Amino acid sequence: MKRIVFLDYVRVFACFLVIVVHASENFYGAAGSTDMAGPQSYLANEADRLWVSVYDGFSRMAVPLFMIVSAFLLVPMKEEQSMWQFYRRRFTRILPPFFIFMILYSTLPLLWGQIDRDTSLTDLSRILLNFPSLAGHLWFMYPLISLYLFIPIISPWLSKATAKEERFFIGLFLLSTCMPYLNRWSGEVWGQCFWNEYHMLWYFSGYLGYLVLAHYIRVHLTWDRTKRLAIGTVLMLIGAVSTIYSFYIQAIPGETLTTPVIEIGWAFCTINCVILTTGTFLMFTCISRPKAPRLITELSKLSYGIYLMHIFWLGLWVTVFKQTLGLPTVAAIPCIAVSTFICCFVTTKIISYIPGSKWVIGD
Repeated sequence: MKRIVFLDYVRVFACFLVIVVHASENFYGAAGSTDMAGPQSYLANEADRLWVSVYDGFSRMAVPLFMIVSAFLLVPMKEEQSMWQFYRRRFTRILPPFFIFMILYSTLPLLWGQIDRDTSLTDLSRILLNFPSLAGHLWFMYPLISLYLFIPIISPWLSKATAKEERFFIGLFLLSTCMPYLNRWSGEVWGQCFWNEYHMLWYFSGYLGYLVLAHYIRVHLTWDRTKRLAIGTVLMLIGAVSTIYSFYIQAIPGETLTTPVIEIGWAFCTINCVILTTGTFLMFTCISRPKAPRLITELSKLSYGIYLMHIFWLGLWVTVFKQTLGLPTVAAIPCIAVSTFICCFVTTKIISYIPGSKWVIGD
């Protein structure tokens, strides 16, 4: 398959933003052993409040961008391809590295005392059920797998759907992304109650909406480059400001806070995050270079491995820049993210020279 140049840029950008998110979490909700946010959050001062809001809030488009990239490339499924051929091709690419890193996160931390033997055995025993305790970032794999499972099912409809029909679906998806706020301010809506979570828009909600959105942009959106750039920039700015502000107004320094409460605007399927992601993706579609620089292409090819391993490196650089050097938050977060990103790239690049490396870091 010929490489789509702007998607390589999107992959690299999204991969880096994932690391920025997890670097930022060490300044408001680190749970000690995981280097990631826990159920309770605490911001030490106003500087942490501001810069966590800015860095982490802006970076919340990372996961949706990955979803859109996958959908842009894979939807609809090729007509000559069967469901089982699609599954075999996709899952042989992502599942072996996924399970290998599940095992690594369940065992390697024993070497430096981050987990004990009982935790390791528990994590190993639950590999078929959920991610290890030190690999919270691997949650992303489950909705991604779910989308892959659904692509052969939705592909026939997308192959025939008109632009108007897809806009109808996207409109209901956008309405569903307002529900976290409706639930906060108005309680249960549209059939929600303690015995029923499957509300009226359940089947139009979640990451499936990003899949249809990606297809609509690729197939039906006819805006020229200038219009995409202008509208994309406006959407990105609106989405970024609202996403950043949603955290800032709730994250009061010196108070122990409930993480899901202050992160309500950071959920990936909220209206502000959809606007941020859509605008940014439209901006990236304006890249018209016939070929990306070699570094971008290499980073894109290795992005899966970088994502899988980055928590291993993150803790080291948190120790260096936050604890040992004591950099101010405005500098510490990007330093942690950049250093982690570089180390992961170098590590995955070295691994890529080993025969059979695709089973460890993907290809």
